[in-house]
Amino acid sequence: MLRTLDLRGRALSPAELLASVPRAQAARAEALTTAAQLVHDVAGRGEAALREQAERFDGVSGHAVRVPDAHLDEALATLDPTVRAALEEAIRRVREASAAQVPASAVVTPAPGARIEQRWRPVRRAGVYVPGGKAVYPSSVVMNVVPAQVAGVSDVALASPPQREHGGRVHPVILAAARLVGVTEVYAMGGAGAIGAFAYGVEDIGLEPVDVVTGPGNNFVAAAKRAVAGVVGTDSEAGATEILIVADDSADPVLVAADLISQAEHDEQASAVLVTDSAELADAVAASVAERAGRTLHAERIAAALAGPQSAIVLVDDIAAATAFSNAYAPEHLELHLAAPRIDDFVNAGAVFVGAASPVSLGDYLAGSNHVLPTGGQARYAAGLSASTFLRPQQIITYDHDALAAVADAIVALADAEVLPAHGEAVTARFEG
Repeated sequence: MLRTLDLRGRALSPAELLASVPRAQAARAEALTTAAQLVHDVAGRGEAALREQAERFDGVSGHAVRVPDAHLDEALATLDPTVRAALEEAIRRVREASAAQVPASAVVTPAPGARIEQRWRPVRRAGVYVPGGKAVYPSSVVMNVVPAQVAGVSDVALASPPQREHGGRVHPVILAAARLVGVTEVYAMGGAGAIGAFAYGVEDIGLEPVDVVTGPGNNFVAAAKRAVAGVVGTDSEAGATEILIVADDSADPVLVAADLISQAEHDEQASAVLVTDSAELADAVAASVAERAGRTLHAERIAAALAGPQSAIVLVDDIAAATAFSNAYAPEHLELHLAAPRIDDFVNAGAVFVGAASPVSLGDYLAGSNHVLPTGGQARYAAGLSASTFLRPQQIITYDHDALAAVADAIVALADAEVLPAHGEAVTARFEG
């Protein structure tokens, strides 16, 4: 079910390490053209395009695209009390963790009379996408909306696909979560079309364009974010989920297996990778995966993910080699099951979970950290969703007359060197007469 790849005794470059366990890319590449077409259709035809796409992809017609308030109230009233309590605790923890992500304003004074203030301004309006295909994600409501609210975003709109099983409504647990976080603008629309609607607006349903679009989704959602880049800001293109576990012989193979399976449960394209220097652990994990995977609800989906080329048990010479593999791979989720983890050595990961009591599932729901994270190696240069996703740095420059005079000659010299004399003249004009 889960192949074993032996890299011991081989000195491989980062590119060769990546090639040994390739991500599932074919479906992502195929989605780009289709997603762009769906986005542009919504941009051009608005509600009519959204309704056609809902019938085509969701099997829904005649539904309320803009969700009435009554649907939100009904959903919250019927929400399981245990689920409500869990969501409320998640909201509390994510709100507290997100508050720590808001940078403080700072002021520097390069010279007397010269002042530069660095401040952070929230976008006015954000659109958050919550998937609704193979699973239901009320936790993604929390992970997207709460950081936006903490950042100071005044308007937050939410979209999730209409559900045929619920008469074309958004899934009631997602609606209930939206009500709990105080979102009142909700749309029953999914996939690439929803991203296009956020970016361009849909006047027929009262949807104004947003400034930033965030949220996980399938390949079409990720590709649609690329299609609207430059029109709106986006978070990272979250594709199929990934877990990479680095473990030594101190690790519990049952727990490692359970964590690999937990992420394979998301999607057939999910990546589940164990990197270890212990052949004994590798064998034990493989046996435990084989024994456990068939007993879960989504056994068929899990089997497909684990059998894919994107999943493997990787044997390496030592933990230094495992660290090199992890940094080259740059996983969405990194778990460290090590007797003495050197956490600072693992520089490329969306989020790092340290120790046997810190599974990825904790971060998915109740750690307080955010579960919207970069996939596909984007963790080398991109961050997970946070309050800062909704903030823009802005500099405020204030110089008095003497402070400008002190640098006037230098400005003129640089302006002349760039053959932009009017730039220098804009400064010297302040000292004429």
